[in-house]
Amino acid sequence: MNKRFTEQQILGFLKEAEAGMPVQKLCRKRGFGDASFHTWRAKFGGMQVLEARRLKDLEVENGRLKKLPAEAMLDTEALKVVAKGKP
Repeated sequence: MNKRFTEQQILGFLKEAEAGMPVQKLCRKRGFGDASFHTWRAKFGGMQVLEARRLKDLEVENGRLKKLPAEAMLDTEALKVVAKGKP
């Protein structure tokens, strides 16, 4: 997600477009590309601010949880190397 804009701002942009502002004009006025707008609409379309924040929190937690098995495998491999080197 774009770090320049908060979830609240992004949802505001989406609401402006829903209210009838042309996407090209909105993008030019707010300083982002139309590709970003379409990505946001696909991700946040129909959400409220609290839902978007919860989604972001879940994505962060999911990334952290994905790292846990990889770190455990690295620890196991390191222990095997250390155990192998003992006389």
